[in-house]
Amino acid sequence: MFCKKYEDRLLLWNQFRQNLETSETPIQDVIDLYSTTPTVSIHTDPWDNTTWPTPWELIKENQYCEFCTVLGMCYSLQLTERFNQELFEIHIIIDTKNSSMHYLLYVGDTLIEYPYGVQDHAKFLPDYFEIKKKYSMPRLQ
Repeated sequence: MFCKKYEDRLLLWNQFRQNLETSETPIQDVIDLYSTTPTVSIHTDPWDNTTWPTPWELIKENQYCEFCTVLGMCYSLQLTERFNQELFEIHIIIDTKNSSMHYLLYVGDTLIEYPYGVQDHAKFLPDYFEIKKKYSMPRLQ
């Protein structure tokens, strides 16, 4: 999908979201799709949500740093009937055990950890994850 021209990406993304409605593994499908994004070093400042691209800007720009990948996963799920009533949060965390920064996407009580794509129940967050910033994602129409 990501190597296509803009109009084709929009169409394929719409079809992908429609498939999520009936998928037996929608969260894993999103993880799998976004593990194929062409990556760039830094595109969006995760600390300033006023600079974040909208879902359609993200598809148009087609520049996926680690944070934009999490945004893409979030937007893909938010823009389905199946998940549009869920609460979405993005957390920026420091893994104090490994001295690394990660992004967590909460979909209700399900947790997706980027860059690992692990899908867990949110209550099993390790104690060595130090939350630095939380963003509640607004509902999308």
